[in-house]
Amino acid sequence: MIALTLPFPDIGPNIFAFEVMGREIALRWYAMSYIVGIVIGWWMGTRLLKREVAWPRNEAPMTSEALSDLITWIILGVVLGGRLGFVLFYQPAYYAQNPGEILQIWQGGMSFHGGALGVLLAGLVFCWRNRISPLSTGDLIVVCTPPALLLGRLANFINAELWGRPTDVPWAVIFPGQHAQDCGQALGQLCARHPSQLYEALLEGLILGGLLLWLAWRRNAFKMPGLMCGTFLAGYGIARSLVEFFRQPDSQFQSVDNPLGLALHVGGYGLTMGQILSLPMIAIGLWLVLRARRQIGLQTA
Repeated sequence: MIALTLPFPDIGPNIFAFEVMGREIALRWYAMSYIVGIVIGWWMGTRLLKREVAWPRNEAPMTSEALSDLITWIILGVVLGGRLGFVLFYQPAYYAQNPGEILQIWQGGMSFHGGALGVLLAGLVFCWRNRISPLSTGDLIVVCTPPALLLGRLANFINAELWGRPTDVPWAVIFPGQHAQDCGQALGQLCARHPSQLYEALLEGLILGGLLLWLAWRRNAFKMPGLMCGTFLAGYGIARSLVEFFRQPDSQFQSVDNPLGLALHVGGYGLTMGQILSLPMIAIGLWLVLRARRQIGLQTA
C-alpha cells in the first residue's frame, strides 16, 4: 500500500506548438535542453579560455574562435554517436530489421555512452587537425558538460520517460502512461516509481558539476592535463552505476527469468547495460587521474 506519493506535474513535453499548413511545429523541452546546455557550455568554455593563468605554461589550449569550431564537432558527435550508440547497445535486433529508422532521431532513442564516444572521436579528430592538446581539450569539454546533463535529465523527467523502479518511498512519483502504470500492483492501485531522472540530474549535473568547478577554480586542476577528464569519466560512471539500481531496466533485457533486466547475469546476479558501459569509463577515468597526478609529481621532483 502506497502511503505517500508525489503527483506528476502538469507539464507537457512541448514548450509550445502550433500548426502550419496542417502540420504541427513544436519546440520540445528535450530539444531546448540540448540548445541551452550547449549555450551554457559555450559560455563557460569561453570564460575558462580567457583565464590563461589556469592552464599549463599559462597558455590556453585554444582560442575562442577555435572553441566555436569545436562546438560544431561536439554537436555532430553527440547526435550521431548518441543515436548509433542507442541502436547498437540497446536495440540492435530491431534496427537490423528496420534500418530505415536508424536516423529517425525525432522518434526518440539516444545513448549517453554512445554520445560520449561520438564526442571523443570528434574531439580527437579536431585536435589532430588543429594540433591542439587532446587532454587539455578534454578537460575543457568535461567541465562544461554537467549543465547539459542536468537539463537533459530534467527534460527526461518532464517527458515522463526513463523512470525508475516501483517503490514506496515518500518521494515516489506517479508517472502517467500505461507502461509506467504497469508494475504488477493490485487492481485499482496506482504505481509509484523512483524519479530516477532526478537522481541522475543531482549526481551527474549538480554534484559532479560542482566538483569539476571546484577543481578548476580552487585547485588549478587544468595545470594537470587529464585530471578533469578522468574525474568526469569516473564520476559519471559511478553515478550512473548507482542510479541503475533504481532505474527501470530496459524492457528488451527483461524476461520471466530475468526480472531485473540484467544484460549480463549469472545465478541472479549481474549488471545492467548501463553499468556494463560505465565500467570502462570508471577504469579509464581512474587511470587518467593517476596519470595526471604522477606527471605533476615527476615535474616537481
